Formats: sequence, C-alpha cells, structure tokens
Amino acid sequence: MTGSRILTGLILVAALGAVSACGRKADLDTPYQAAIDARKEAERANEPVPPEPQPPVKDKPFILDPLL
Repeated sequence: MTGSRILTGLILVAALGAVSACGRKADLDTPYQAAIDARKEAERANEPVPPEPQPPVKDKPFILDPLL
C-alpha cells in the first residue's frame, strides 16, 4: 500500500514538472544580440556599460552540417 502511494506521488511530481513549462515564449537570442541588449539596459540604468560586442563572423559550413 505504501509503495503504491509513493509511486503515485512520484508520478504526480513528474507530471507537474513536465507541465510547468518554465521559459519564455520567444525566439532564442544570439550571444551578440544578448550583449547588445545588456548594453542598452546598462545605459538606461546609468550603470557601467559592458564592452562593445564584436559582430558575428559569417557562418562557415561544417562537413557534418547536412546530418543535422
């Protein structure tokens, strides 16, 4: 009896964890875009501004890319 209650409790906790869906509903930010946003927020808040981010280099194809 106690084994089935423990199993039921674990299943309920797992179900709640799966349904909770933490995160935000938006596209992912690139590291470059996140650095630009951080600079803008620092300027608005009158905090020290992080260094200027370097723009990303052109994406070079990799031999295994077609597998993805």
